[in-house]
Amino acid sequence: MKWYKVCNRISLLLHALCSALGYFLIEMISRRSFSAAWTYMTTKPLVFAYNAALIFTTSLIVYLFRRRCFWRVLISILWLLLGIINGVILSNRVTPFTGPDLHLLTDGMAVLNKYLPAWGVVLALILLGLFALLLLILLIKAPKYKRKVKFRYDLLLVVVGAALFAGATQLALEKRVLSNYFGNIAFAYEDYGYPYCLAVTIFDTGISCPRDYSEQEITRIEKTEDNLPATNEDSKPNIIFVQLESFFDPTLVEYLNISEDPIPNFRKLMKEYTSGYYKVPSVGAGTANTEFESITGMSLHYFGPGEYPYKSILKETTCESAPYVLKNLGYSTHAVHNNEANFYGRRSIFPNLGFDTFTSAEYMAEENDKNPLGWTKDEGKYSKDEILTDEIIKCLDSTEESDYIYTISTQGHGAYPEEQLIDDPEITVSGAETEAQNNQWEYYCNEIHEMDNFVKELTDALADYPEDVILVMYGDHLPTMGLTVEDLKNKYLFQTQYVMWDNFGLEKKDENLAAYQMAAEVMDRAGIHEGTIFRYHQARRNTRNYQVDLETLQYDVLYGKKYSYDGESPFQRIKMRMGLYDVTLDSMEEISTVDHTYRLKGTNFTPSSQVKLNGEWYDTVYVNPTTLMISGTEINDFDRVSVVQRSNSSTRKALSKSYDRSAYMLYNENKWKLPAEN
Repeated sequence: MKWYKVCNRISLLLHALCSALGYFLIEMISRRSFSAAWTYMTTKPLVFAYNAALIFTTSLIVYLFRRRCFWRVLISILWLLLGIINGVILSNRVTPFTGPDLHLLTDGMAVLNKYLPAWGVVLALILLGLFALLLLILLIKAPKYKRKVKFRYDLLLVVVGAALFAGATQLALEKRVLSNYFGNIAFAYEDYGYPYCLAVTIFDTGISCPRDYSEQEITRIEKTEDNLPATNEDSKPNIIFVQLESFFDPTLVEYLNISEDPIPNFRKLMKEYTSGYYKVPSVGAGTANTEFESITGMSLHYFGPGEYPYKSILKETTCESAPYVLKNLGYSTHAVHNNEANFYGRRSIFPNLGFDTFTSAEYMAEENDKNPLGWTKDEGKYSKDEILTDEIIKCLDSTEESDYIYTISTQGHGAYPEEQLIDDPEITVSGAETEAQNNQWEYYCNEIHEMDNFVKELTDALADYPEDVILVMYGDHLPTMGLTVEDLKNKYLFQTQYVMWDNFGLEKKDENLAAYQMAAEVMDRAGIHEGTIFRYHQARRNTRNYQVDLETLQYDVLYGKKYSYDGESPFQRIKMRMGLYDVTLDSMEEISTVDHTYRLKGTNFTPSSQVKLNGEWYDTVYVNPTTLMISGTEINDFDRVSVVQRSNSSTRKALSKSYDRSAYMLYNENKWKLPAEN
């Protein structure tokens, strides 16, 4: 074991070398190229050295244990695993793996099959199993440090190492080798390295307290809104937002040759109604952040880099939003999303944003009408299956008062297939560097063409609606296609397009808007001047110190002393209803005594409806919105039967409360059944 003694003597040197090699491997995975990693290391040696030092510092804890070999391998595997995860995510979206993504692992597992082929999922599980086996073997068989661990000196080594690294970090920031502000998180990862950026996105969250924050400063900001007119109490149009997943104009891509316009309806509406570019906070992913800005009027610019407020502050508190503001004016507020309710934590977050109801895919009869990648379509296969259009109209019809409806689509979601999945595509695409990229663009263009049909379907349905409607439609971010600024005619990655349609003759007014400005603009067009954040946008947009004062106001509303609200937030968590209408179980009939098959009749059933028998889940066949089938067990008179909407997420929890009934009450003919009243 002479080699082992030699290694112990130069362990710190070997430690540093392994950290550098490990970091190079991580960057090679992230950049998907040995040459790209080599170029990065040689052109930015200080940044490379800093990130290698970060890995080195985190690994110093091995000196506190005798099983140093085991701990070295464990820490190395953890870093390598983070690198692999980042590489997989970057191959499917532009945005890298960030701190908030650690909170999204359950969502990621739910859609893993959409980003990886079946063999990829199996391979990932096998590799994880091998890692676990290797660690177990090392724990048992790996050599131990022969000498006694001197905690006094070894702990000092760890502390001194951490202190030196902290000093190096501060120096690197002062000398602008690093930055703690990420205007573009994807570019930041390329410029400053994966370990550093990951650490920043983990520990740097929320909005920092502005230097001049005080009650007097908030009062000064609010006085600048005094020129706004009073709200027009007689003007309460229905307000509908439709966030179109990954929707943008592909004719803006310089190198593409597209056989026909994939979005003719959206383009026609842009010419006839208020429209422009829509500035969004993310590229290739981050739907929930565009959603957050559009609902709250708050800019993500002031939050931590890569942060998802849905996974941080909004889990703890309510927040001023368009739903809350409009509710105070008598509006009913609804969210509609043709994906599972728990994605991005929406089921628990929407009550903190003021929504009265939330209709997720589990409450849609057509939730199984999916595209080739498994995302629920916005428009169904047949004209009668209008999916999102039907759900929006149901929301409007469900109340007598005005409605605010926020709709989130999914059909355009990636990752886009490199092989040709559409046998006879309506739109063909060429011009990309590879056939695989052409296939991706072709799939994407045909999907957004169907989304464009949904746009026409929705506006046609609303054109004759007997109430005033303002409808805003926009893409949440660019698709995951590895686009660069040079690839786009408009030379900007962080924008899509929007159109503001209406059925009562609003004046066309073309301008470019940020997502956080849109709700305020819509309210302004409707004569509504309410809410701290929204009034601010209406009064101060494009004025001096607009962004500086907005940061102060956002801090006060979410993290500060709430001077805007006299010290206490007026927004209480809403007891939100899942779905617009109750699922009812009205009757039951045994149609086969051989295998005990039962037909259950009721209302508002969907493919997510599942029978509970005596408190236990029971295999259920969905037939149509009024019929379910079960079989295999004889049901006795006093057995308890209920139908529950069950989550499509991995948890499979019940989404809404159900009241069970005794079986005898459900049979049409039963000696126990009570006679109907005349």
